[in-house]
Amino acid sequence: MMAMIDNPYLLLTPGPLSTSAGVRNAMQRDWCTWDKDYNELVQSIRERLLDLAGFESAQFKREQYSAVLMQGSGTASVESVIGSAHGPDDHLLVLVNGAYGKRIAQIAECLGIRHTVLDFGEQSPVNLTELDAILQSKSDITSVAIVHCETTTGMLNDIAAVSECTRAAGKRLIVDAMSSFGGIPIDIAALEIDFLISSANKCIQGVPGFGFVVAKRTALEACKGQAKSLSLDLYDQWHCMEENNGKWRFTSPTHVVRAFDQALTELELEGGIRTRFQRYQENQKLLVSGMIELGFAPLLPSTLHSPFITTFMNPEHAEYSFNVFYERLKHRGFVIYPGKVSQADCFRIGSIGEVYKQDIEALLDAISKERYWIA
Repeated sequence: MMAMIDNPYLLLTPGPLSTSAGVRNAMQRDWCTWDKDYNELVQSIRERLLDLAGFESAQFKREQYSAVLMQGSGTASVESVIGSAHGPDDHLLVLVNGAYGKRIAQIAECLGIRHTVLDFGEQSPVNLTELDAILQSKSDITSVAIVHCETTTGMLNDIAAVSECTRAAGKRLIVDAMSSFGGIPIDIAALEIDFLISSANKCIQGVPGFGFVVAKRTALEACKGQAKSLSLDLYDQWHCMEENNGKWRFTSPTHVVRAFDQALTELELEGGIRTRFQRYQENQKLLVSGMIELGFAPLLPSTLHSPFITTFMNPEHAEYSFNVFYERLKHRGFVIYPGKVSQADCFRIGSIGEVYKQDIEALLDAISKERYWIA
């Protein structure tokens, strides 16, 4: 099915993204934040997130992990982890190859958290030799943070390889899985991830309004008293939910939570993470092959592509204008994303959300009709 049935356009972005009618319809009633039924819904969501984090994992021990929901954007959840998991004696190493890795470093800077940045440039994967070297030279590093899918370019970082390095050095691992969790298999236990962070409006295909953290209970307990913010205190939020059957400390986004519950159900009905991953992969491969045929070159080599979003170079055609291209495609029912790479003239197209093969085919047909024009 196509997602455009009751929408003016299809969102081909990394999130917010196009959602199903069922997810949108779930927001058509009101909920009380103190109501037992609502709080039990929150508890159910927390348990279902653990199901996703530990699915098919022989090493996953449910009692060792917990999930906590945080109001706000995905970045707010990232900030809650960075600000709560680091005390005065901690030293954070941030692995950067795009804007969202830089954002983690910016958060650390704003919060006065001691940190080191290892920047590989926007078009290069993590260099494991450099990572090993810095972990050996800076023995006081206590945690390492990495973005799984860097949506600046669409690069998928090898968190398994990074995990091997951090485990060998005895460091905690923080994974920003904002644009990947729910859309690709992630074995949180085998990878020894201490904190995994994501958002309602990405691969689980909910709507914006809250993020969530799946973490080791020992890691959450160690956050007590370390938060640099009242509203983003990860430990207090978790403790409140644990002790009060899913109660949030402050007003929760009730409609968004209900939509997320529906999105989780739809993920299950689709066949789970592996089935959704396959759909996303097929979308992205069809997109890339079709765009290449139309004369648009991907920024990254295919080996670095994620199935979530792909960056393409703007053509060097005298009559081409991205702004006109964008507006023409929007008029035809498709919204794409401007580029975010600082040293490349590019744009991005997402392949996640309520998006199917026929949607990608329709997009490619629209692009074939709107490739070049005078601005």
